[in-house]
Amino acid sequence: MINVKLKVNLQLNKVSKQKQEPTEEETGDDVPVKRRGKIPRVSRLMAISIQFDQMLRSGEAKDTMHLADMHSISSPRVTQIMNLALLAPDIQEALLCLPREFVGRSKINEKMLRPMTAEMDWDRQREIWRGLQSETGADEA
Repeated sequence: MINVKLKVNLQLNKVSKQKQEPTEEETGDDVPVKRRGKIPRVSRLMAISIQFDQMLRSGEAKDTMHLADMHSISSPRVTQIMNLALLAPDIQEALLCLPREFVGRSKINEKMLRPMTAEMDWDRQREIWRGLQSETGADEA
């Protein structure tokens, strides 16, 4: 089993409509400007999926219904999120390590991954993943 440790901020904040902080080139300063960006939603969902799996294995949660009650989401949504744990370990790692997003929508979302989670063969999942990356241009990041 592969364990991946990654700190992910799962706290949701209101989206600010303020202009992005200027880059170093825009300010003309030699001091680099911190650009935070946001962690892609699919990365956060992958981390939640791993957390849910650990909660079930440790007995902290009895079943998916208990998880749903604990987190105030529907039981089918818990199942959708938990299905991400069925992905091949290298795909899970790739999802957790997606680059931060600074503008626009994510290139890859959870709904795109659902057909992949239904496939039990990890080699077939990898083929689908490569196709998804090339379609969305996510492999360029």
